[in-house]
Amino acid sequence: MRKIIHCDCDCFYASVEVRDNPALAGKPLAVGGRAETRGVIATCSYEARAFGVHSAMSTARALQLCPQLILLPPDFERYRAASRQILDIYRDYTPLVEPLSLDEAYLDVSGVDRCQGSATLMAQEIRARIRAEVGITASAGIAPNKFLAKVASDWNKPDGQFVVRPQDIDAFVAALPVKKIFGVGKVTAAKLNRLGVQTCVDLRSWSLADLTREFGSFGAGLYRLCRGIDHREVKPDRIRKSLSVETTYVTDLPDLAACQAALPALIEEFQRRFARAREARPVHKAVVKIKFADFSQTTVECVASAPTAAIWQGLLTEGHARRGLPVRLLGVGVRFAEQGEPASDDAQIDLFDDGGAASGPQLPSRPDLRDTPT
Repeated sequence: MRKIIHCDCDCFYASVEVRDNPALAGKPLAVGGRAETRGVIATCSYEARAFGVHSAMSTARALQLCPQLILLPPDFERYRAASRQILDIYRDYTPLVEPLSLDEAYLDVSGVDRCQGSATLMAQEIRARIRAEVGITASAGIAPNKFLAKVASDWNKPDGQFVVRPQDIDAFVAALPVKKIFGVGKVTAAKLNRLGVQTCVDLRSWSLADLTREFGSFGAGLYRLCRGIDHREVKPDRIRKSLSVETTYVTDLPDLAACQAALPALIEEFQRRFARAREARPVHKAVVKIKFADFSQTTVECVASAPTAAIWQGLLTEGHARRGLPVRLLGVGVRFAEQGEPASDDAQIDLFDDGGAASGPQLPSRPDLRDTPT
């Protein structure tokens, strides 16, 4: 039985801002892009959340909900510096630390002797050190697996922790809403609700065959997680699954021709970032992401070991035809070959010779992120 801690700092970017400027304490604060450039909220304080503001919300909407909102641009150098301090604290307890973002990580403390071997006491000590050494607060979940630890870390936020003991797993998971399951977004949750599934105990009445028929390969994950089963190990070196860049346009691109005209600049940015990434694994797929003016979103991909501008243009054309609406966001990227998965048979070409690259790790694709409203 593993002992997993999931640590998650509270309103991380906003907390660093308050730490460095205590005059902001107790005020509705958000870190994000400006409304006039169609910015979005990266994170916000709990005072801002009281007005309904939340991460990924458009800044314009956030300001409508909270006119007194203090909006600050992100300062990633300071956030990364705080993140390095936090990761150093985690690694004082175990080498098995799997960062998920700047402020969030899994720790496997199975067999660790500190704090008399108690994962609960280790989590308390880690949180106290983050407060004392970094100047912000963190919450933690403690459980026998990653899925449960992540759910538990959100249970007593902010500045709290929650333990799911082995003997409590069945009852704890049974009562969870299905939207708490890893990988279940708004669209999948809505589909499950339409099928009469509200909680994990409802989902348990579905057979593996039925879930696979309804949700494809994702059904097997649903079958396991609604029973609290998660065998994933904490992996200190997480493998990047994809690289991409995207741009939200100040003015909607009115038609396909305008999107096609905008694509070369996006590909050029991708190429620069790809070169910086120095990724050794072969490219397996080319990807184009489109968000339309009505906020619906679609992702189109195809097998290609060396995507060309023509390939991305073709994917753009296919994706745009699904809605035919003005476009507010375009993205291009690649997915890398998984272990044991061959790259495509295309001949490798000099696509990336000019120093191109992609942005940081992207979340793996999920059933509810494809061709669906967000």
